Amino acid sequence: MLLSCPAGFATSCAMLEPSEIEPLFTRKDGSFVFARWDRPIVPVIFGVDDTTLPALKGALEAVVTLAGHKMSDVDVELGANLMMFFVSDWAELSGVPNLERLVPDLAPLLDRLQAAEANQYRIFRFDEAGTIRAAFVFVRMDQHLAEVSAETLALSQAVQVILLWSDAAFAETSPLLAGPKGDVMLRPEFGALVRAAYDPVLPPVSRDPALAYRLSARMGRTA
Repeated sequence: MLLSCPAGFATSCAMLEPSEIEPLFTRKDGSFVFARWDRPIVPVIFGVDDTTLPALKGALEAVVTLAGHKMSDVDVELGANLMMFFVSDWAELSGVPNLERLVPDLAPLLDRLQAAEANQYRIFRFDEAGTIRAAFVFVRMDQHLAEVSAETLALSQAVQVILLWSDAAFAETSPLLAGPKGDVMLRPEFGALVRAAYDPVLPPVSRDPALAYRLSARMGRTA
């Protein structure tokens, strides 16, 4: 699993223009919303076997390290603040004890996901300042995802939870590509963007589209 520009690539491989960055944080309703984690990430993963679990944990650790952020064993307020559920059918989530307390209107949500034949969904919770307080990742292992390698699935989920991306950010372009040895890697430009997004000089929360210009400028310094 690779998270940086392969050897021999120019620094420019990791650059994105502001006009390319802004849509990644612009929601379908036209609002620009950027947020990152402020507290250490404490993950707990349900529904995977012993062969897949290391790939998921490894991908999370790699992306968090790339961002220059931290993981921990416990969140003093929540216990775990990143919960990932892997199921074969959305109805399975209705049987998870106390999940409806953490995810309001869980039953209607599952009905919508079932009707849309969706295979993944993410819910973020925020603290008073607007930084990410917790995240819930739901993945239904349909035929398409069942054909994806554990490493690809793991890295994809890790990237999509490290920031509050737009709800349409990766609809047409995957953040991943095949590495030089046939393995999976994060696209260099997205790796540089994640690093830039966690630069301490930038705000952890913003609704100003002009942040795209600052992110692009920081990418040039972190590539």
